[in-house]
Amino acid sequence: MPVPESPSIVIKGGRVIDATGERTADVVVVDGRITAVGADLSADRTLDASGCIVAPGLVDIHTHLREPGKEEAETVETGARGAALGGYTAILAMPNTTPAMDSAAVVQQVLDLGRTAPCDVYASGAITVGRAGEQLAPMAEMAALGVRLFTDDGAGVQSNAMMRRAMEYATGLGVTLAQHCEDDALCGGGHMHEGEWSARLGIPGQPAEAEELMVMRDIALARLTGCRVHFQHMSTTRSVAMIREAIAAGLPVTAEATTHHFTLTHAECASYDPLYKVNPPLRTADDVAAVKAGLADGTIGIIATDHAPHAAETKELPFDQAPPGMLGLETALALALTELDLPVQQVLAALSWNPARVIGVGDTHGLPVAEGNPANLCVIDPEAAWTVDGAAMASRSTNTPYQGRELKGRVRHTLLAGEPVVVGGEAQR
Repeated sequence: MPVPESPSIVIKGGRVIDATGERTADVVVVDGRITAVGADLSADRTLDASGCIVAPGLVDIHTHLREPGKEEAETVETGARGAALGGYTAILAMPNTTPAMDSAAVVQQVLDLGRTAPCDVYASGAITVGRAGEQLAPMAEMAALGVRLFTDDGAGVQSNAMMRRAMEYATGLGVTLAQHCEDDALCGGGHMHEGEWSARLGIPGQPAEAEELMVMRDIALARLTGCRVHFQHMSTTRSVAMIREAIAAGLPVTAEATTHHFTLTHAECASYDPLYKVNPPLRTADDVAAVKAGLADGTIGIIATDHAPHAAETKELPFDQAPPGMLGLETALALALTELDLPVQQVLAALSWNPARVIGVGDTHGLPVAEGNPANLCVIDPEAAWTVDGAAMASRSTNTPYQGRELKGRVRHTLLAGEPVVVGGEAQR
């Protein structure tokens, strides 16, 4: 007996924007795939997209889900729900969990937790055992589970020789290494950017050079080994300039910027509020301008959230004791649309199809809105005005630095494999 088709859905009256361009069209979805894109289409169920943009689902290359180990701050389920509300259909979980995702067993645990989540949850793997920088993790075993990006995020691999070995190993596996660029010898004991505000406030700082030295080293090692290297949360003027030169030279490097590194500066720390403590730290206005310029010219091809939830009692500690990190999944799209003077298509590229390619999920996410492709989609109202409220977010944590900030642009619907997981701005599961 044939299995009946699921009810068809039409996303009606929207403006489709994807990597191929822009057009006004309805989109019909049946059994997880797009079956028609055109004018005056109908289906069993209608999702209103009038005044909205219909786009490939967003992809976050840098999400901290905390599970296993710190479920009081976030779980895979709550993080994924926040992602869906933010328009994401895929997120990449970072490996600095407890225990670290440095083995096939822990990677498999996270993948299993994500199977029923309202967005696709992918796993990164640690470069070194325990993210301690001393012994290579079994990358081949994790790659066999589909891991395509490895990072010790939260810590940079300090040893030049270890990083070279990791790159040579990764090249043979065909995977990408991502680096949290931070020289411990230069920034140890620092809690914000080293500059005029750290001097005024009496808070030990981290110099921009702590990031830039590792960027310089890893560009050189990418040249030596041919390894694909992705630079995480770039934050300084000279880092952006070095990556620009590396790309121009044809090296296999990519880079991301977080929303907070193009919307906030170290002056925010004048309040001594740990909500503004993040790693790498908030930098100068000139650095923010350089990051924006890198996004504009494509040097930085990806906008990442670095979604980093923390339990309230830890973020209420004194500045020098509180952990670094901010929420990001539900505000990233609106911050990008509000703060960046870029064409919408370029913003969507940085949030969707560019990161999808880097983490190896471009066969299912970030694809053009076209007949036959998987229906991983988001519908965005670019004119919707709203006020950020950490307590109203899906996360178990509330540590957003944008509390009370007015933003423009909000997700109306999100579809994962054709299933509406967010409808009218409300999570469906």
